[in-house]
Amino acid sequence: MLRFDLDEVREIRGRRPEAIAEAAARRRRRPLLGDDGRLLIVAADHPARGALGVGRDPWAMADRAELLRRLAVCLARPGVDGVLATPDVLEDLLLLGALEGKVVFASMNRGGLQGAAFELDDRFTAADAGTIAAMGFDGGKMLCRIDPSDPGSLATLEACAQAITALAARELTAMVEPFMSRVEDGRVRNVLTTEAVIRSVAITGGLGATSARTWLKLPVVDDMEAVMAATTLPTLLLGGDPAAAPTDTLARWEKALRVPGVRGLVIGRALLYPPDGHAEAVVDRLAELVHPAAGAVAG
Repeated sequence: MLRFDLDEVREIRGRRPEAIAEAAARRRRRPLLGDDGRLLIVAADHPARGALGVGRDPWAMADRAELLRRLAVCLARPGVDGVLATPDVLEDLLLLGALEGKVVFASMNRGGLQGAAFELDDRFTAADAGTIAAMGFDGGKMLCRIDPSDPGSLATLEACAQAITALAARELTAMVEPFMSRVEDGRVRNVLTTEAVIRSVAITGGLGATSARTWLKLPVVDDMEAVMAATTLPTLLLGGDPAAAPTDTLARWEKALRVPGVRGLVIGRALLYPPDGHAEAVVDRLAELVHPAAGAVAG
């Protein structure tokens, strides 16, 4: 049962840090995929890259208690299969009892801080494959931004390939989020054309000694049929900062979810911080989209 007591979490972190590993060892786990073969994952790895803003609020995700509360609410809803976050967030959720029976992905490379001169240098500064395995998590997620004009992108590709290989060796899933990117006016921008996403998919599929346990995390673009025709890898769709009208966004997700190869959604800010503030309603609607046959019953 969930006990949302951050004072207790702080006390445990100060006095009994070993309790985190203990909580991980006794956590009730589940298969990666349920009967319908689809996943709804809530994402919260943005803060570790210095990306705290949502919409017009540049500090929306800065309040850790509020972020954890929203995560706990979402994870408790039927049809939400799991979470993607950095180790600090996952450890807080473990101590709160919010990860029981959930799929857990640990975010691995958060070194490309938002707005930094080195933003495209996506170093692996968070979870590693060995720790993910030791904690009993299901896999690791990595960002793979590729700027053909930046020689540093080669280091990111190499690091992602090594992480994919290390995860596969431990029978863990590698969730790779690829983008073709470029720097404009000092800011890194991801190219969200169909052609750019297809190219990123082609590059990513060849990373690592094996792709047997590689999944993709892709943006929704105009021609998802063409994107999915470029790969056989299982794919989850990402959300991003909620900018478009909610009804338009839901319609795009619903259409893309019907494309063969798409197995669900990984949604962060659009789910945790919806414009109207009613996260439960958004979660339930997304659960209906991802798990329609189950009537939004969690796997």
